[in-house]
Amino acid sequence: MLTISENAAEVIKLILVGGESPEGAGLRISSSEGSEGEASAESLEAAVADAPEDSDQVVEQSGVRVFLDEQAATVLGDKTLDAERDDNGELGLTVSE
Repeated sequence: MLTISENAAEVIKLILVGGESPEGAGLRISSSEGSEGEASAESLEAAVADAPEDSDQVVEQSGVRVFLDEQAATVLGDKTLDAERDDNGELGLTVSE
C-alpha cells in the first residue's frame, strides 16, 4: 500500500486548505492513460477531489486522504509519496521506492 511521508502530508494539507476543500476531500491520483495504455508513475496525475470514486483505494495517513484509481494503486502500491523542493525552491510531490 502507498505510504505518505510527513512532508508529503504537509504539502497535501496546504493544497487542500488553499483550495478551500470540504471536509473529507483528498488528493486523487489517477492514470492519464486510457484503459488501453499501461500505467506508469510518469502517466499519473493528481487533482483535488471532494470524495473518492467508487472503485478508488483510499489511503489515510498523517491526517490526509489520498484516493488512488485502480491503475494508480497498482503502480504506487509499494511506493512512498514524498515532497521535495525543485531548483526554484518550489515544493512538489514525488514518488520513491
